[in-house]
Amino acid sequence: MTVIKINAITVPADSGDELARRFAARAGAVDGQDGFEGFELLRPSDGRTTWLVVTRWRDEAAFDAWATSDAFAAGHGRPTSPAPDGGAQRPPVGVSAELWSFEVAGGSTGT
Repeated sequence: MTVIKINAITVPADSGDELARRFAARAGAVDGQDGFEGFELLRPSDGRTTWLVVTRWRDEAAFDAWATSDAFAAGHGRPTSPAPDGGAQRPPVGVSAELWSFEVAGGSTGT
């Protein structure tokens, strides 16, 4: 069953564009991960400062495998890995983050 992981990232009001740039620079980085089904970065349009990173996975095990992988560590600036461009690690954009987990319980394709 598809699982949805939503990373709710709160950023300073003037840092949203930097968050979007960082995600754009890594576009497709998770695409080849076994069990990955899709990704969306949602920019708030109502004055909030919390952005949502929505990913869909085949199952919990597929997400866990990615979350413990070297690719995840590299993409999330873990100290054990160099920056993607070989330079120094950049400081996080977000001031806080929360991971939410959901299973698809119903819906519509809109067609």
